[in-house]
Amino acid sequence: MSNGKRPTPEFRREAVRLALTSGRTRGEIADDLGIGLSTLTRWVRQDRDAEEPVEDQPDLRAELKRLRRENAVLKQERDIFKKAAAFFAKDASR
Repeated sequence: MSNGKRPTPEFRREAVRLALTSGRTRGEIADDLGIGLSTLTRWVRQDRDAEEPVEDQPDLRAELKRLRRENAVLKQERDIFKKAAAFFAKDASR
């Protein structure tokens, strides 16, 4: 991005999304995108400041807790189905 052009809002949103979800360091992402680390850090901070107010956070935490619990149940069900499928496949081959 050092060619003098201003980044588009879509570029900024994608850069922030990568910084928050990719598991890579911000430095790596900034290098790959051709922007400065301080620029990416500022965009992430601005994005966080623009998010929902802090008072909504308890609701988000409760939702996250509910979704994690649901995810655990679904994983258990999936494992049961895998075992049942293997059992019946083994039984059918006899």
